Amino acid sequence: MSPVDYVIILLYFAVVIGLGFWYQKRASENLGAYFLGGKGIHWLALAMSGSVSNFDITGTMWIISILYVLGMKSMWHHWMWGFLMGAFFMSFMGKWVRRSNVMTAAEWMKTRFGSDTGGKLARTAYALMAVLTLASFIGYAYQGIGKFASVYIPLESLAQYTSSPWLRHVFTAHEPDCLAVLIIGITTLYVVLGGLYSVVITDVIQTIILTLGSIIIACIAWSHLTPELMSGLPENWNSLSVPWRIEEFAGTDNAQFEFFGALVIVWVLKGLLLNAGGPAQMYDFQRFLAARDPRDAAKVGAAWSVFLIVRWAMAVGIALLALTGVTGVTDSEKVMPLVLLQFLPAGLRGIVIAGLLAAFMSTFSSTVNSGASFIVRDLWQPYLRPNAGEKQSVRFSYIATILLVLIGLAIGTQATSIAQIWSWMMMALGAGAVVPNVLRWYWWRMNGWGYAFGTLGGILLSLVALFFPDAPAYYTFPLICAASLIASIAVSLATKPTDSEILITFYKSVRPFGLWKPIAAKANLSKGELSSKSESTSLAIVNVLLAMLAITGLYLFPMYLVGSWYTRSAIWLGLAIAAIIALKYTWYRFLPPPGET
Repeated sequence: MSPVDYVIILLYFAVVIGLGFWYQKRASENLGAYFLGGKGIHWLALAMSGSVSNFDITGTMWIISILYVLGMKSMWHHWMWGFLMGAFFMSFMGKWVRRSNVMTAAEWMKTRFGSDTGGKLARTAYALMAVLTLASFIGYAYQGIGKFASVYIPLESLAQYTSSPWLRHVFTAHEPDCLAVLIIGITTLYVVLGGLYSVVITDVIQTIILTLGSIIIACIAWSHLTPELMSGLPENWNSLSVPWRIEEFAGTDNAQFEFFGALVIVWVLKGLLLNAGGPAQMYDFQRFLAARDPRDAAKVGAAWSVFLIVRWAMAVGIALLALTGVTGVTDSEKVMPLVLLQFLPAGLRGIVIAGLLAAFMSTFSSTVNSGASFIVRDLWQPYLRPNAGEKQSVRFSYIATILLVLIGLAIGTQATSIAQIWSWMMMALGAGAVVPNVLRWYWWRMNGWGYAFGTLGGILLSLVALFFPDAPAYYTFPLICAASLIASIAVSLATKPTDSEILITFYKSVRPFGLWKPIAAKANLSKGELSSKSESTSLAIVNVLLAMLAITGLYLFPMYLVGSWYTRSAIWLGLAIAAIIALKYTWYRFLPPPGET
């Protein structure tokens, strides 16, 4: 790293902290301003913010490490976290969330299940699940940023200039941990100060930096990867085909991928359930609630995936450079920082690393801001300070933010790798909540008791799964899902239904489809309204399929382009363009009118 690189990175940190101070007064007006930006932020800025929040540095390191090991068939792995979520957001879920007109995803439970004991329990269960998930995301981010920064910042070398033996030992023995705490501390400062205003504004800046950095890396990879170098790639590295078993992985560090076909089935099922259950990363929900109206919320969903296209080009470029030009890789999760250190010139390296630090800060800030909203709005206010004023609530939001970060740091120090904590979050903790989250939207008979028992039971089973870290996902995921499903249905049927007036109000305002026939009959909708609902249901399904094709094509097109597989790149681009043209007539023409309430 040259002095120029360090100057660029320090300048970036100064700018984002300055923005936190700039927006402090505006964000502290009330909780609506602090957590939802006053519902006045432009849909494109919200889409950039939500999109770049998924463009995290730890996740990118993980994506590259999986590409390094599996090749292009690793794209199937990303179903597990719902990487086609934008298709569901734009088709119907974005509108549904915005029509709920609440502040947090847990508060949404009140509009669906009411304020009786069951409804309160459902809201609390969701809030606890959200806080645990978001704290785990912080721990996961902690693992990634520590590994990334330790490649560039010579903290071990700086230790010799300290007079304290204890500090020298800490800097030397725990270099990644010290760097992770430092960067997380800086990021927490501007989140605490500016709320969602500073999060979204800095996310827009970070989107620009990340896009520039990603394009630079992709171009360097494309120009460097000669046919001679590419000939040394493993056989079928660029294929998307799914083998049932990868025998060469048996007994190796990658043994978890041996029965690849079984894993793909579980990953795809998990992704479909996850996306059908609504925004699942917690801060996703917040972006749609902050939209000005349902029309804008749908547009946020449509633009969500667009800003992630360059991420995939960068990821495949780094993976290919590592496979063809880097030797002695012992930890695949360090492939990204090692490649950037070797292939980028001074100055340019500083811009790219600033962009990747921006990715980390964006995801981290969104996670923390959303997690604090659950602690304040769904746990502290209802149970401890029901009469708290706006100023007092905002002040406690600062405390909640710091508390959540400390919990996340504690989780991060216990994990041994990015893959370990990510796999548990997605396939164990995620399995515990995914079924109740789906049922709440599509089945009228689901009540607060059923949701709470299904979610809390799933969380308990996911914690049990921690004691069996080597259990394959194709065992743990179906078992936890089945137990959560049985608990949700059995408890819902064993207790009284949610009050009809609450269900009717929810049905009329949100307008979901699915198993709502008894409520639709009581809602006294006109024939025109019923016809419109039927049409929107069929169109929603068509739009999801078209959008999934478009997003897949837009992601794969640059990946194959960087690798100079031009025919495959052109095919996927053509499919994406055809799907986008179709969506103009099946989706855009049927958007809600501006200002719909």
